[in-house]
Amino acid sequence: MSEALPAALAIDGGNSKTDVALVAQDGTLLALVRGPGMPVRLGAETVRVIEELIRSAVRRAGLEHADNDGAGAGPVAAHLVACVANVDLPAEERELERMLREQAWTGTTLVANDTYAVLRAGLDDVPAAGAQQYWGVGVTCGTGINCIGLAPDGSTAGFLALGMTTGDWGGGGGLGLAAQWNAVRAADGRGPQTALREAVPAYFGLKEPLDVAEALHLGEISWDRIASLAPIVLHVADAGDEVARGLVLRLAQEIFLLVRSAVSRLELAAEPIPVVLGGGVVASGNALLIDRVTDLITSEFPAADVRILRQVPVAGAALMGLHLASASLGSKKRLRAAFASRPAAGA
Repeated sequence: MSEALPAALAIDGGNSKTDVALVAQDGTLLALVRGPGMPVRLGAETVRVIEELIRSAVRRAGLEHADNDGAGAGPVAAHLVACVANVDLPAEERELERMLREQAWTGTTLVANDTYAVLRAGLDDVPAAGAQQYWGVGVTCGTGINCIGLAPDGSTAGFLALGMTTGDWGGGGGLGLAAQWNAVRAADGRGPQTALREAVPAYFGLKEPLDVAEALHLGEISWDRIASLAPIVLHVADAGDEVARGLVLRLAQEIFLLVRSAVSRLELAAEPIPVVLGGGVVASGNALLIDRVTDLITSEFPAADVRILRQVPVAGAALMGLHLASASLGSKKRLRAAFASRPAAGA
């Protein structure tokens, strides 16, 4: 790899969006671009989405000379770190690693779940408590929900996070579907009255909750849009609606349970463990959600240091790339400063 190449090509691929960053050895952010989310199934489309964004990043960084097409056969950077959603099984991670390595964009390729990017972005650039490596617990609560725990000795505690079949509930998708469920039941008398009865169909430009159900059934509304109801739930909850507040508090409990499981499995209950909470729903800054989660975590683990991620998670993937490049602490601080003006998107 040429020394003139950027040090790292970082990818944070979520369900709703994908960010790609090019970073120089000294921590300069050369380019940051955003595009569509990761496909539900790993395949050629996953690589295509990533390739198009890499092309855009290369053009924005003014590096077209590296390859006439921007991201073709020529190298783009020394190291690639891709933290992506919907690559949940270890075999899938290795498969995507192979697929990206075949593109010859970088000398080394590392693939991990997108929750790793959230965790690393929220950690200090010097490992906590004198450890030799970064450690802590990270939760991503965006379209979906997931958690990863890393111990100082390198052991991990994670979750398959495939949805209801693996015991998961939450994120924008969980909130949105629960909002529609409660809206219908309020309308037909099976459940308590809630402002969600009017707010949910109004969001889609419809009159009744059953209109939403029919539109989903007929494909007139994409199921992907259910997650976009999360801000509606948070707004209605802030207005005092008890049903919506119950959903937000349920989400807080789910986040806590993920953290408790990871901390307990890693036997770190007594340690000053950093707990990083990220993803669009958390980044919205909703006080009811954040205060409840923080209270639950610190009541169970008084030494825990709960942190709300304010930067885009791709910063974490970029920092992982700088680590592979043996970059200095000063380089990492420069990269942090570059991302400081790019807050994470709200729910």
